[in-house]
Amino acid sequence: MTTPEKPAARRRSWLVSLPLLAFGILAVLFWFRLGDNDPSRIPSALIGKPAPQTALPSLEGLTADGRAVPGLDPAQFQNKVTIVNVWASWCVPCHDEAPLLHHLSQDPRIQIVGINYKDTPDNARRFLGRYGNPFSAVGVDGNGRAAIEWGVYGVPETFVVGRNGLIAFKLIGPITQANLDIVLKPQIERALNGPSKAASTPE
Repeated sequence: MTTPEKPAARRRSWLVSLPLLAFGILAVLFWFRLGDNDPSRIPSALIGKPAPQTALPSLEGLTADGRAVPGLDPAQFQNKVTIVNVWASWCVPCHDEAPLLHHLSQDPRIQIVGINYKDTPDNARRFLGRYGNPFSAVGVDGNGRAAIEWGVYGVPETFVVGRNGLIAFKLIGPITQANLDIVLKPQIERALNGPSKAASTPE
């Protein structure tokens, strides 16, 4: 004979299992969402906004044509399309993208500046000596503060800044031959064909 307590016990068991079931469903949805998304397409809150006005010191001992390579000056973004690459010598994907970045630097219509992230001067110089220096300026972000202001998830990351000083595009992860041709170069062309005057920084 069924006692009155058993239905109540079953209800309590079902109520207890509801949170676990909900967690399992959310975990599955999260897993599939990760599988469907390309992390390089994660949007940046800075797209369409002025590039951070962060001045950074130069990389000690780095020279080009007998002159010291300057650090990062926000004024460099005005009136010229700029590629900003966040990199480090200890970053394995940075080594993979270095030849492509150097190739991109041959385009006289753009300038490429680097933000050297939490690196040592000796290692950073050796890195550029090995692959060639694609940067017209290299700012040293020793404590990672500038990377936070740029909304960097992790190195390497690359930004396209238009002549108006606004961030036009952000690529998360290394530059590859595929995303260089399919994504980055079209974004650069779009920026080159965009506004020719620097935008004023919003109040």
